[in-house]
Amino acid sequence: MIDLELNSTTVLRKEGKSFYWASFFLPKNSKKNAGILYSICRYFDDIADKNSEDKTSYLKKSINEIRNNQNNKVNLFLQKNKINNSILIDLIEGLILDQTQIKIQNKEELIKYSYHVAGTVGLMMSKIIGVKHEKAAQSAIDLGIGMQLTNIARDVYEDSKMKRIYLPANWIPNISLKNLNDLHNKSSENDERISNAIYEVIALSDKFYENGFAGLKYIPLSTRLGIFIAANIYRGIGIKIKSNKKKYLRERVYLNFLEKFLITVKSILLFIFIPFMKYQYQQIRNNFPNENL
Repeated sequence: MIDLELNSTTVLRKEGKSFYWASFFLPKNSKKNAGILYSICRYFDDIADKNSEDKTSYLKKSINEIRNNQNNKVNLFLQKNKINNSILIDLIEGLILDQTQIKIQNKEELIKYSYHVAGTVGLMMSKIIGVKHEKAAQSAIDLGIGMQLTNIARDVYEDSKMKRIYLPANWIPNISLKNLNDLHNKSSENDERISNAIYEVIALSDKFYENGFAGLKYIPLSTRLGIFIAANIYRGIGIKIKSNKKKYLRERVYLNFLEKFLITVKSILLFIFIPFMKYQYQQIRNNFPNENL
């Protein structure tokens, strides 16, 4: 049985500052359920990042509990929001992949990994806010993937300390964990290649954000602005990285209050004056088995 305290508002405020900011633009019930979903995902993510030998077995045990619909808080929440168990299981399976020494080989593997740990979250979120249109699922997944690609671009050094390289190997041939760990200490001959690979990740994320925006016309009007602001704030992190790629090799990027405020104002203006019909979905990935559940 999973012992999970769904203290959603506290977790979201403390751990998900960008999402917490945007949550003020969601209806009360959607905000509450989004916070609970974030708490569930954060719970499993924290388990995966613990310095513990039994975390993989715990995650596998959690998969079995969720698959068997045992009466714990997670299953009840999924059932209430008509979220298929298989979607959350996909997420946890992605976290299990992180328990080995990760080295992504190509763009396709990068997208698949990003689906598991974040596209699934977008898909579950679409259920929470009551999306019913069949075309909305692929955009929800792509928005989640776009956000995860932003995370990857931001956390290259931090991930390398955990023996994880998410930059595709064919984008950075002959770059090792040691090369990435050296980023924090000094400039090196590899800086330019690593910076260029990060830029490619951000460019790829932009395509997924655009696909996410293409699906906004399918979601309830009451939640549209909140989702749009959350996506643009996260996308803003990638824009900030691009403004000084070499600087942000060595320090984690955050948006300050003023930056978030300006992005929010711009998002509101775009929301009012630019119709979402202008965004067209582009097929840039293969379909995933559970995306239509």
